[in-house]
Amino acid sequence: MREKGIVSPAAQDDERQFEAALRPRRLDDFTGQTKLKENLAIAIEAARQRGEAMDHVLLYGPPGLGKTTLATIISNELAVGFEQTSGPIVQKKLDLTGILSNIQARQVFFIDEVHRLMPDVEEMLYAALEDFRVDILIGSGPGARTHSLPIPRFTAIGATTRQGLVSAPLRGRFGLVLRLNHYDVGELKKIVLRSAGLLGVEIEHAGAEEVARRSRGTPRIANRLLRRVRDYAQVRADGRVSREIAVTALDLLEVDRFGLDEIDQKIMLTILEKYGGGPVGLNTIAASIDEEPDTIEEVYEPYLLQLGFLDRTPRGRLATDRAFEYFGVPRRMRGGAQNTLF
Repeated sequence: MREKGIVSPAAQDDERQFEAALRPRRLDDFTGQTKLKENLAIAIEAARQRGEAMDHVLLYGPPGLGKTTLATIISNELAVGFEQTSGPIVQKKLDLTGILSNIQARQVFFIDEVHRLMPDVEEMLYAALEDFRVDILIGSGPGARTHSLPIPRFTAIGATTRQGLVSAPLRGRFGLVLRLNHYDVGELKKIVLRSAGLLGVEIEHAGAEEVARRSRGTPRIANRLLRRVRDYAQVRADGRVSREIAVTALDLLEVDRFGLDEIDQKIMLTILEKYGGGPVGLNTIAASIDEEPDTIEEVYEPYLLQLGFLDRTPRGRLATDRAFEYFGVPRRMRGGAQNTLF
């Protein structure tokens, strides 16, 4: 669900503090992502037993699924320090040098949006991840020389929503490459109930399930919707969130019953109405709605596939019978305007 309009810095800080307060701090408290959790649990325990830094981890998947939360959990489980930055912030080699020269043994160094690192900064990171050293250029011109500064072994955790934009050399330096998938309604319901407990919100199971169903498989959205439903229940009802209260509040917010946002609906209606349900190529869809193909493929398509509205075929994207029914578009004979370019 996209945010509409301009959000003030104060509102953004408020949202971040709200999300941080609800984040689980231990792996056992983290709901969903079963296989990923098992892989992390093994790696964490092995590192603890050996008293070594854990292997570097690359987490990828759509936004809001818990990449930052997992990075902090790894730090907590290892009982080590936590340093956080993001690709757009580290613009110069000197910025990265300053961070790495102060890093502690076994510390977790989290890089959000790792795919947005500048090329020269990324090259400098290679030596830090693989050989645990920082190469510093001293002097300039013909007399310039490189000095290697050893650094303690640490654990780098990279996070990205665009795994395809992470270069092969950088990706190859992460020992664990793990994907986060969208959550099902049952998992999101557990998250909503847990968050409601932390917020002191009285919520019925049916109400929690309604919030979960409209959260497009994303915990971050589930927690934000819970906050809005809590406000509605407090002002317009007795404070208790029932299914009826949740439905009324979410309908008032114009939240689709599957959590589909404007771009989701544009994608589906383009396929259904303009191309008769497909098959139609990704680039054609992207051009039709003025969106990047990579964004559609990596951010929007996974949820539409999970809902059963869309299929990927060798000839292109194909809308399912369920999509025709949900969007109320009459099915017509195939063979109209179609484009199967990928």
